[in-house]
Amino acid sequence: MELTPLYDKHLTCGLCKHKFATTKIRGRFVRAKEYSTDLMPVYEDAAINPNLYYVHVCPECGYSFTDDFAPYFPPGGKEEIEEKVSNRWKHLDFSGERTPDDAIKAFKLAIYIATIKHEKSITIAGLYLRLSWLYRGRDQQQEQRFQRLAVEAYKDAYSKEDYAGSQITTERVLYLIAELSLRLGEEDEATRHFSKIIERQHSSTDPKMVHMAKERWQSFREERRAQ
Repeated sequence: MELTPLYDKHLTCGLCKHKFATTKIRGRFVRAKEYSTDLMPVYEDAAINPNLYYVHVCPECGYSFTDDFAPYFPPGGKEEIEEKVSNRWKHLDFSGERTPDDAIKAFKLAIYIATIKHEKSITIAGLYLRLSWLYRGRDQQQEQRFQRLAVEAYKDAYSKEDYAGSQITTERVLYLIAELSLRLGEEDEATRHFSKIIERQHSSTDPKMVHMAKERWQSFREERRAQ
């Protein structure tokens, strides 16, 4: 039987314990042709975009989460999600092929729930960033809205170092703060955070991100001089 790009992954909801299927994309079908300067992959086929399927949504109770969510709930967290999400849930099914609009709804639910759960700032920042990607080319105002929220969440993550022990490096966090600030026209913020990365170049465990920061900052300065 010929393999299709989409497949079902079976999960158990962390809130209501309902077993459900969530749709994912097989890695062999994913082909990125390039990456934007804010690390957004641009895929050869826009429909085969793993970001569309990044959030899992329980069809029974509406609990929306990613693989980065902590399994535990803070005191009162379950009850608050049940009251504000589950009790109003219309048993929507997000399995199967998703449109960008479907993915946007799933991300917004996950962000709302992550906030109630007090998920790490690094997790929430990633959700904001990925949501801003979904708006690119569709709604610049919304794209910038979520870029701003991502910057604030990444700054909070940097101050707490709540990404320690994960695959995310300090250089990556600083780079995203700098790059998103630059895209938002906040050149002083971008300058400060690009400088922080370059200052770390001799002790860095992420030389690729240091190199990207140098290149990005250099290209921006050249663009500005040419104006």
